[in-house]
Amino acid sequence: MLVYEYMPNGTLRDHLSSKAKRSPGFVLRLHIALGASKGILYLHTDANPPIFHRDVKASNILLDSKFVPKVADFGLSRLAPVPDIEGTLAGHVSTVVKGTPVSISYTGDTTVAVLSCRITRYFFYFRQGYLDPEYFLTHKLTDKSDVYSLGVVILEMLTGMKPIEHGKNIVREVNKAYQSGNISEIVDRRMGLCPPDCINRFLLLATKCCQDETDARPSMSEIVRELEVILRMMPEADLVLMDTTDTDSGDMSKSLSTSSATGTSFVTQTSGSVNASSGVLSEVLAPR
Repeated sequence: MLVYEYMPNGTLRDHLSSKAKRSPGFVLRLHIALGASKGILYLHTDANPPIFHRDVKASNILLDSKFVPKVADFGLSRLAPVPDIEGTLAGHVSTVVKGTPVSISYTGDTTVAVLSCRITRYFFYFRQGYLDPEYFLTHKLTDKSDVYSLGVVILEMLTGMKPIEHGKNIVREVNKAYQSGNISEIVDRRMGLCPPDCINRFLLLATKCCQDETDARPSMSEIVRELEVILRMMPEADLVLMDTTDTDSGDMSKSLSTSSATGTSFVTQTSGSVNASSGVLSEVLAPR
């Protein structure tokens, strides 16, 4: 049995929903984006071996009592490739068994049944709007696939929209608004007043993450650095005023200062050990 840390504030998707009683302000959304990015960066660079999450979405970003985000649900995650005996590194993980067609049905064979289930789940993930579009050409997922999915999450945070709703894709809708100069019409007004330069940089970062070509997307370390820059651009008064009334669960300005002052884990914890010096998990357990 695995025991997980309790997350009293549910998921990020809960708070972005149009049905939410209150929705996070802009500063809190920045903090959540930064925390989630640090969690994914840890998986990509500090976990040994590295891990590709492959299921990054708003409903898999959990929020604790202080609204510190935790990246959860490793049901689709895979260990990243490691160099072979000749030192060659593939840089991706394949999700299709060699010699097996993508269109597959249950035949009573356990292996085929599992593969069919996995493909079905990826199809569902695609229908949700988070899946790297290059997957359909290569059947391979990389660290940049997590970047694409995170970009979609950031667009959700900016607009309040779902990735796919009423036949509209959030990436296409934001690109159309950006090209026509109508970004203000799609920005989630529940965030309150936001400095335009910060909104623009947050938007630009999201659109870079959602580029069709993987090489055009930033790395997770670049995403973390950019989010830190955007937070530093915010007026100090806004860091308090814009988030003190965002939630029903205590003083949000106190939560932000507390979480930033101490080492914080951004990956859901089990009863595994925690590296106290870095503030991140030294072990990630993924239930299967």
